[in-house]
Amino acid sequence: MLKLYRWPSNDWRSISTEMPSEIIWADLLNATDEEKQFVERLLGIRIPSQDSLSEIEASSRLIFDHGTLYLSSPAVQPDEGGEAEITPVGFVIGPHVLVTVRFAQLPIFEAVGERIGSDDSLENGMCVFTSLLEAMVDRGADVLEHLGAKVDGLSRGVFKGGLLRTKRLAHSSRRMREALENIGELADRLAKARDVLLGVGRIASFAGDVGSEWITAASKKRLEAVSKDVVSLNDYETRLSDKIQLLLDAVLGFINIQQNELFKILTIVSVVGVPPTILVGIWGMNFKHMPELDWTFGYPLACLAIIASGVLPLIWFKRRGWFE
Repeated sequence: MLKLYRWPSNDWRSISTEMPSEIIWADLLNATDEEKQFVERLLGIRIPSQDSLSEIEASSRLIFDHGTLYLSSPAVQPDEGGEAEITPVGFVIGPHVLVTVRFAQLPIFEAVGERIGSDDSLENGMCVFTSLLEAMVDRGADVLEHLGAKVDGLSRGVFKGGLLRTKRLAHSSRRMREALENIGELADRLAKARDVLLGVGRIASFAGDVGSEWITAASKKRLEAVSKDVVSLNDYETRLSDKIQLLLDAVLGFINIQQNELFKILTIVSVVGVPPTILVGIWGMNFKHMPELDWTFGYPLACLAIIASGVLPLIWFKRRGWFE
């Protein structure tokens, strides 16, 4: 789909010779070959493919060729299930027109597109590009704030005894498994937010440093502000990442504690069961000459000795504090 902003008609096929001066933004969403060829012919540019936009090296994401900027950055695409997926976004910026190439519905683009008709400050494609970056940074800040609140809630549950509060081993194991799943989900979302902020910071800094004649001083200042915001958000993201790592280490530590408790129980059971087993084994032998067989109280004494051999280790473990 090709959408031309500030063009009164939805039929782009009526444009034949050159791009009208009214148009400042051409948005390509899952564009067809015909739509790509139309934009390339009228603007004299090349439309990057999805594979080229997905390249991770800086030389492929930051290109200045014959007065045109070719930039790419990852963006987060929310799906119907509430999950977030990374999708590439391309920006081709000329003296007047911005061309965006994307392959997913992104609410940020729709929000900026709604401003085109009423916001006179969006004079050209570079202004639209700067507004898109500002919106992406604002969205990134909201995501980090949301993740920060979830990390704080999970931290309270982990460090205030929420994982080991119950005495039932099955409940405690389930809580630890849920905590690990939550930590993994938070780490995954934080990594995606980091990728987006890293991409935005790179293209904002590169676009501001190019020094082309059609990049105004006001646009450069806004791009510098975007770069500074990205730096501050990266610092906040680093703090969140460290806290998530701390939570992961804490949960794994609690799992080790729980395993040690289980091993301690098994040790007590095995030690308590050894002396009675030895006595039963001795008295269960079929020897002819066993003096205990002729004793009148031999059987009660044997039972008492077996019970005592099991109780005495329990008393010893109790005094050693193993049952606390």
